[in-house]
Amino acid sequence: MARRSEHSHDEIKRMVLEASETIISEEGFAALTVRRIALEIGYTVGSIYMVFENMADLILHVNARTLDDLSRALEEISPAAGLEQTVVDLAKAYLNFSGSNFNRWRLIFEHQLPKNAEIPSWYQRKADAAFYRVESLFRQLNPDLPEIEIRAGARALWGGVHGICILSLTGKSAAIELSDVESSIILLVENFLQGWKAR
Repeated sequence: MARRSEHSHDEIKRMVLEASETIISEEGFAALTVRRIALEIGYTVGSIYMVFENMADLILHVNARTLDDLSRALEEISPAAGLEQTVVDLAKAYLNFSGSNFNRWRLIFEHQLPKNAEIPSWYQRKADAAFYRVESLFRQLNPDLPEIEIRAGARALWGGVHGICILSLTGKSAAIELSDVESSIILLVENFLQGWKAR
């Protein structure tokens, strides 16, 4: 039975997000409902709608936390090994993060905003931040290229890395070991970078 609010607005928001992440991680997005969240945190459904506008708003904030976690995972990669190896290491870190946080990671790309809804600028900044290091490295590898080409090249490579992760982790390709997936990603990155430097 739900209890009367004993926490601040921000504390309830944090509780809702943490409960949502746990449900998504353990059971997938299909298991996430406002009633289920309310039951988990011991509050009413109305309490959740006091801190989030609707379910789409809640999911956006859940995904934002996942992007923050992804950014932190990528920031842990040391640049000491050199520019090209750092790009390879970032791609491997992305694979490891997606595998370790599969349901949360997949929700970033599978959840659709309501029709005609725009992505909030605060959320877009988080999405951009997750890939800032890749773009920065591309800029250093071939600094003479226009900025628009640098951004396009970095996004193209990461689209390929992401595609390999999706195909392997969702079982839409032949069953392969994680080490084989990593080998495929390394091959993709190394060959892409060779072509990039030659531009």
